[in-house]
Amino acid sequence: MSIMRVKSVEQSIRDAEAPEFRLRRVLRAVDLLGIGIGAIIGTGIFVLTGVAAATDAGPGIAISFVFSGIACGLAALCYAEFASVVPVAGSAYTFSYASMGEFLAWIIGWDLMLEFIVGASTVSVGWSRYFVAALNSIGLGLPEAFTAAPGAGGVVNLPAAIIALILTGVLVVGIRLSASVTNVVVAIKLVVVLFFIIFGAFFIKAANWSPFIPPHQPAPPGAAGAALEEPLVNAIFGQTGSFGLSGLVAGAALVFFAYIGFDIVASGAEETRRPQRDMPIGILGSLAICSILYVLVSLVMTGIVKYDQLDTAAPMATAFQAIGASWAAGLVSLGAIAGLTTVILILMLGQARVGFAMSRDGLLPVWFAKVHSKFRTPYRITVITGIVVAAVASLTPINVLAEMTNIGTLFAFVLVSIGVLVLRRARPDLPRSFRVPWVPVIPILAAAACLYLMLNLVGWTWIRFGVWMLIGLVVYFVYSRKNSRLGKSATADEA
Repeated sequence: MSIMRVKSVEQSIRDAEAPEFRLRRVLRAVDLLGIGIGAIIGTGIFVLTGVAAATDAGPGIAISFVFSGIACGLAALCYAEFASVVPVAGSAYTFSYASMGEFLAWIIGWDLMLEFIVGASTVSVGWSRYFVAALNSIGLGLPEAFTAAPGAGGVVNLPAAIIALILTGVLVVGIRLSASVTNVVVAIKLVVVLFFIIFGAFFIKAANWSPFIPPHQPAPPGAAGAALEEPLVNAIFGQTGSFGLSGLVAGAALVFFAYIGFDIVASGAEETRRPQRDMPIGILGSLAICSILYVLVSLVMTGIVKYDQLDTAAPMATAFQAIGASWAAGLVSLGAIAGLTTVILILMLGQARVGFAMSRDGLLPVWFAKVHSKFRTPYRITVITGIVVAAVASLTPINVLAEMTNIGTLFAFVLVSIGVLVLRRARPDLPRSFRVPWVPVIPILAAAACLYLMLNLVGWTWIRFGVWMLIGLVVYFVYSRKNSRLGKSATADEA
């Protein structure tokens, strides 16, 4: 059996319509926009903006957001075309299966499992921190033993586990409820973000924007530290230091991760009423809205406070505290809690749909693909996802795990960009309600940009990623290859 066998688009659609695997199509374009915005606006806008401004780009972080938004937009165009051609659950996994074959599809599916589970776990821990801080502010502090993981001075992080389990229940009940909850919470955090932009604009001091691009500061001799703690790009091209034009690029590499989330929209294709029309709207629309908000927030933030004061855990709140508006800082914290809630929900939604698609194809045990008779959701894989996320979040402190999410996402972007070229050549006959313009230029630029950003991740992240992928190879050759439904079908046809 060939490990490069391709699952046709037609077969993918037939499998999705099989009664035992059929999901309920209830999502509209507005729901997809909510899912995309809910996934994108989270840790990035509430934390990374200040860090990147203080350490890399200064007020020029607004330009960094434009750079990274363009790079991310290139990949989003590729996702939009695939989602219109292959309107099936599984996102990049399904796209790869239809264009580059089973083996690469397994690789990307295994990679996405890492991205979504680790991502949801780390965001759950971040949510717990904001939640505990909010309780402390009103005199309802919880014992530290039950609000932090063993490696962070506690015994178990109960708030992180509880929020993951609550959202698991929401996902089991149905995608319609999940989308409704997401839309409500997204509305709350959009109001908070717009409030920050509008209210904060009255306190901007133009002097804080000078210099808009701080002069380049070369890294001092011996500052690189251990090789594995440095980005690979440093080893290849040498140290670049901070600020200046190179700082804008470094800032773009950092804040690119604030855009991660639009790809999860594609995982809901099988539950969308009109996927060929609405998926591109959800993917590209959510990215465009968030890009505009990111640029405006960064301009207001660096206009209120000098950029070198923003390297804090909550830079938006720091900006309001600097002008004596503590009440506004509290409102921003509320927005952060709302923002992180939807990120957790949507990351677990993405993981459940990818696992469902892989199980339906036989690459994971088909037991996981069981659809609830009433809610028409893949409840078994959803519950297992929630339990794993709750366990990891309750017992693991936030550290290098966050970067594992980044490398997994970027790897998926690279393969999807290449896959557009492959499918255009292999199946030019397929109807495409959305087409990437200027092929092959756009997909090649998208893949190159994502590869460069991967090189900005530290050596240890690459090693951990390699170990995870090696485990995936063992699982594929021991179990998945011989249980593949596509492989069994091919063997039966040959017989």
